[in-house]
Amino acid sequence: MTNLLVQDALLGPAAPELGWVPAPRYLLRRRRILRQLRDVTPGDVVEIGSGAGMLLQELAERGHRCHALETSAQARTLIQALCEKSGYSIEVHQTAPQDWTGRFPMVMAFEVLEHIEDDRAALRQWASWLAPGGTLLISVPAHPRQWNAADVWAGHFRRYRRNELVGLVEAAGLRLEHTECFGFPLGNLTERVQARGVARAFRQSGDQGRRQDNNDRSGIERGHVLRWYPLLRSVPGKAALHTAFVLQAMFNRLPLGNGYLLRATRPL
Repeated sequence: MTNLLVQDALLGPAAPELGWVPAPRYLLRRRRILRQLRDVTPGDVVEIGSGAGMLLQELAERGHRCHALETSAQARTLIQALCEKSGYSIEVHQTAPQDWTGRFPMVMAFEVLEHIEDDRAALRQWASWLAPGGTLLISVPAHPRQWNAADVWAGHFRRYRRNELVGLVEAAGLRLEHTECFGFPLGNLTERVQARGVARAFRQSGDQGRRQDNNDRSGIERGHVLRWYPLLRSVPGKAALHTAFVLQAMFNRLPLGNGYLLRATRPL
């Protein structure tokens, strides 16, 4: 990757001058996603609701042919700006072309399904885009009991129980390969802090915002993270993050985190 993007082995790429840096929960999720992708042969991959598309930047570097399906005009503009800086090509779509049926060896959607009212229909469509033997990799916020003001602000319809999510994926005709609960304990803490800030803003403004506007911003708005990014890149910050990665991996079989990561395949 060119040096026009800030690159860090632990934190991945960032573009502070364009207003995008990784949030802690993104980094926790990214760590577990990259583990699932470590042995995947380069090929066509589509990420649904890709936000800034920074994960696709990393996959493009590995030789994947990357597609982003993103309804937010702000996010599509940011993806194109990042591609100009990195030199990698990501094909950006506002809507899915009709010829995607059975096309992709890999379909990904991270923190997207909870934004869709008819999640069952969405999963059926995503499954239809998989080539036989292809892999679906998704993440969602976990535990309805943890519903909070940040969910409202982001335009979520729900949080998921593990069995509920697995049932939806299997109903879409896919075979479950892996599930884990990520984020414990750092993700739980940062979400709690964010939720308190959002709740305070709601009380002060009396306005929760429009769902679609909140959806469009939720994947790319990093103003609240930018001021903390230098600390995250510091030696103490990286040490703390590394510890969080270790703890997350130790407890990912238990329902302690604040997100689920699931991998499933389309039968041959």
